[in-house]
Amino acid sequence: MKLVVINGPNLNLTGMRSPNVYGTDTLETITEELNGYVIYETLCRTCLDACRDAGVECELFQSNHEGDIIDAIHAAMNEFDGIIINPGAYTHYSYAIRDAIEAVGLPTVEVHLSDIHAREPFRAVSVIEPVCIAQ
Repeated sequence: MKLVVINGPNLNLTGMRSPNVYGTDTLETITEELNGYVIYETLCRTCLDACRDAGVECELFQSNHEGDIIDAIHAAMNEFDGIIINPGAYTHYSYAIRDAIEAVGLPTVEVHLSDIHAREPFRAVSVIEPVCIAQ
């Protein structure tokens, strides 16, 4: 099995942007090399151990550009078995990313570094969640 982890806008500033919300680790320090695969550590230690133990490959992608994220989702259709996505602010309004996820038909899980339901009211609404198998 092969998964792609897609990180959206401003996640490259993790560690510098709102450390009280997102913490002080940078995107580079919250990734690690396990058995030759780059895996997003914030998925949780249990998930990482399970991926490694099960021989699941993961690749990491980050972009601040909506079109690049859509292209990565489209490319995943022929290369990956599933998608894990942190769409960042696109969570709340990118019907284009939502439509891309729906179109490729891959099982997709939406993740975030903070609890979007415990923050500002506009952040609690995800247009991505309905086309994902979990959030």
